[in-house]
Amino acid sequence: MSGHVFVVGADLTRLSCDDVLVPTDRSLRVARSWRSLLPSELITEEREEGDCVGLSWAADERVLEVPTSGARRAWLVDTVDDRGRGLPWLLDGARQALDAVARREVTKPVHGRARRLVGLPALGTGWGGAAGERGALLRELLPVLRTAAREHGFDVALVLRGPSDLAAAQRVRRGEDGGWDLPGHLRELAEEMGERARRGQLALFIGAGVSAAAGLPTWEQLVDELAARSGLDDGLREGLSRLPAQDSAALLARELGTEKLEAFVEERFGPGPYALAHALIADLPVQEFVTTNYDPLVELAASDIGRQVRVLPFDEAEPGAPWLLKLHGDAAHPESVVLTREEYLQFGNTGAALAGVLHSLLLTRHVLFVGTSMLDDDLIRIAHQVRTALQIQGSGTARRTGTVLALREDAARARLWERDVETVAMGPAGSSEVEAARRLEVLLDLIGCLSTPPTGYLLDPAYRGMLDEEERALAEALGRVAASLPADTSSDAGAEVAALLRRLGHGGTASDGDPAPVDDVPVDTATRDRDDRPQEQRPG
Repeated sequence: MSGHVFVVGADLTRLSCDDVLVPTDRSLRVARSWRSLLPSELITEEREEGDCVGLSWAADERVLEVPTSGARRAWLVDTVDDRGRGLPWLLDGARQALDAVARREVTKPVHGRARRLVGLPALGTGWGGAAGERGALLRELLPVLRTAAREHGFDVALVLRGPSDLAAAQRVRRGEDGGWDLPGHLRELAEEMGERARRGQLALFIGAGVSAAAGLPTWEQLVDELAARSGLDDGLREGLSRLPAQDSAALLARELGTEKLEAFVEERFGPGPYALAHALIADLPVQEFVTTNYDPLVELAASDIGRQVRVLPFDEAEPGAPWLLKLHGDAAHPESVVLTREEYLQFGNTGAALAGVLHSLLLTRHVLFVGTSMLDDDLIRIAHQVRTALQIQGSGTARRTGTVLALREDAARARLWERDVETVAMGPAGSSEVEAARRLEVLLDLIGCLSTPPTGYLLDPAYRGMLDEEERALAEALGRVAASLPADTSSDAGAEVAALLRRLGHGGTASDGDPAPVDDVPVDTATRDRDDRPQEQRPG
C-alpha cells in the first residue's frame, strides 16, 4: 500500500510522528534546536555552532539511528557536502535514510495512526550544500520522497518553516502529480475549499477528532479518565456508562471537586506535541477558527510557522490577525471550561456572545467542519438559529452554510443536517476509521497546496531559479523598491510596503517581523542575527 508525502509548515520537534531525520555532518555536530530529540547522555560537547553527539560513523555510512527508549526515533543524516558533490549526493543520502527507517519495524504507529509517519526537513538547505539551490532541491527531493513512500508504505512529512519554502514546494506540487490518492469528488471538494480559502471566504470549525490524533481523549475517554481519579466504587463507575456524557461529567465533577477537576483539565489538555492535522489546519490561509477543544495545539502549530493566533475571548482581536474562538473554554483558563450538564445549560444563556461569533461566520463565510460528529448541543442550537435566520419566506428552503468532513458515511446523519451543511464522508459506512482519518489528512494536504499563495518566494534569492522571465523582471523591480525603503521606516505607507515585501519573500521572513529559520545544521552569523529568537527555538 502506497504512502503519501505531506508538505507542511511545522516544528519537527513538536510534530507527532514515529521517525525524524536530523541533519548533521561527519563530526556529528547537530544544531541545538534539535536537542529535544536526542538523549542528553549522548551529548559530549556543547558549542554555540552546534552540539556534538557521542556516536560514530562506520566507514562511509551516512545514516545513524539514535538509541532511545522512546516511541519516536531520531536518525542522524550526513547532509553537509564539503566536497562539492552536489544535489545527487544529497538526494542519495535522503534515499539511504528512508531505507534505513523502513528496516525498523513499527507495529503500532503513534496514537493509533493508520500509517507510520516519517518527518524530515529540507535536507541540505543550511550548511548542507543546497542553501542556494532550494528550488532545484525541492523539485528533485519530492519525487525521491514519493518513491520511498510508495515502496515502503509509510507516510512522509516534508516539514518547512519559512513561507517562501512552503510556497515554493506547493508550486512544485501543483505543477506535477503530487500523489494525492483521492477519488474525484474529494479532489473537486479540495479545489472548491482551496478557492474559498484564497478568496478569504473560508472559516474552520475544529472538533475533538483532530486532537484525538495527538493523543488527547475523546468525550468518552475523558469521562473514563476522570472516573479513574474519582474514587467511585465499581457499581457507580459502571453506571456512568449508562448516563449521557455531560451528566457523567457532572457527577464526576461533584466527586472530584472544582479544584481537582480544573487542575486535571489544565494538565491533561496543556501544551504538547501536535498532530499532523493541527499543522495542516494552521497552515491554511484562513483567518477565523472556532473550536470546542480545550487544548492549545492549533495555536501552537500556527506559532511555529510565525502565525500569532489570538485566542478569543481571552485575547483582544487585532485587525488583520488570525483568531481562534474557544467556544467551550481553554485549558489555560480551566475555570472557563464547559464540561458538565449544568455548564452546558449555563452556556446557552451566558455564552450568547461567543455563539454569536459562530453565527456570524455561518452567515458570512463558508465554514469547514473538521473532526466533529455534529452531535454537540450548542452546535445544534446555533445551526437551528442560523437556519431560521436564513429561511426564505414561503419557499421552505435555506442555503447551506458549511461543509462537514465526516470520517465514514452516515446517511441518516447527513440527511438530518442536509438543510444546513453538506456532509462529505472520507469512506463508506463500515470502513476503517483510522484509514478514513488518514484520508482526511490527505484531503487537508491537497486543500493546503491549492490554497497557498503562489507568490511567497518571489523575492527570496534561493528560489530565483524557479521564476519565469516575467516574474524575474518583477522581482528585480521590487528588489529596487526594497533597497530604497529605509530600514527604520516609520510611516504607514512604508510599513505597508515593507509588510508586502516580506510576504513576497524579501528577507526570508516567516511572518511580519519574524524571520524564518533554516532547515539544517547551524546557519551563518548573518542569517542568525536576523532572527531575534534564541537559536534553540528555531528547529527545522
